[in-house]
Amino acid sequence: MTEWTHIYSYFDPVAFNLFGIPVHWYGIFYVLSLLTALSLAHWIIKKDSYPISSNLLDSYFIWVEIGVILGARLGYIIFYDPYMSYYLTHPWQIFNPFDTQGNFIGIRGMSYHGAVIGFLIASLLFAKYKKVNFWLFMDLAGLSVPLGYVFGRIGNFLNQELVGRQTQSSLGIYVDGILRHPSQLYEAFLEGIVVFVILFWWRKRATFVGQIGILYVILYSLMRFIAEFFREPDVQMGFIALGWLTQGQLLSLILGGFCLVLFFKPQSYQSHNSKSQPPKKRKNG
Repeated sequence: MTEWTHIYSYFDPVAFNLFGIPVHWYGIFYVLSLLTALSLAHWIIKKDSYPISSNLLDSYFIWVEIGVILGARLGYIIFYDPYMSYYLTHPWQIFNPFDTQGNFIGIRGMSYHGAVIGFLIASLLFAKYKKVNFWLFMDLAGLSVPLGYVFGRIGNFLNQELVGRQTQSSLGIYVDGILRHPSQLYEAFLEGIVVFVILFWWRKRATFVGQIGILYVILYSLMRFIAEFFREPDVQMGFIALGWLTQGQLLSLILGGFCLVLFFKPQSYQSHNSKSQPPKKRKNG
């Protein structure tokens, strides 16, 4: 286990340099996460007979990716960044990939919960513009996102960021001389694999359009809440309440609680579309 415990001593977060610009493993795995989610979505619309064409899905993907990037960056600034006021008064710096010395450092600081908000706004705009069922796309996203998310968290692990809390566990790895939980991998398993398995099994049992998408948010929020007990709180914030509650847990409670209401009261948002039904499933699914 020595090699595992000291893995960061052997591993460079930079995969290679391209024309003098460092390409991090995180960036590579981020691309893999997008390709995985898109490929899975294409497979699902065929397997489960979703009334969504491949061209429409590709168009939707472009819309939501823009929303995710904008939402993730702005969400981090609003929810986590201590220099929020600076960025809000200097908006051109929000996506500036260079430091004050002109060195390329990439865009750092993304929030999952901000990404969700950006994703939802982009999805709503897309549904209105294309005149399609918003909740049908939420179901498809709920099934497609989790496995892609696995690669995102592995990217965090390889980039040596979002590190875990101190531990004496044999699973721990040394980060700057301190043995810590590999919490990014815990999140990859809980928020990615576990959530996907549950939703893939549940998809044939869904009783209304939108249920899978809503259940995804509930399950993610639950798994994120659990995983946060192994993840080091953001250094600029620490615990925000009760001596143990983190910002990630608070946001998960709010988002998960809201979707829990929608899950048990679908009529609160679908009363105008009482005939909506989940896509028909093939018998061999």
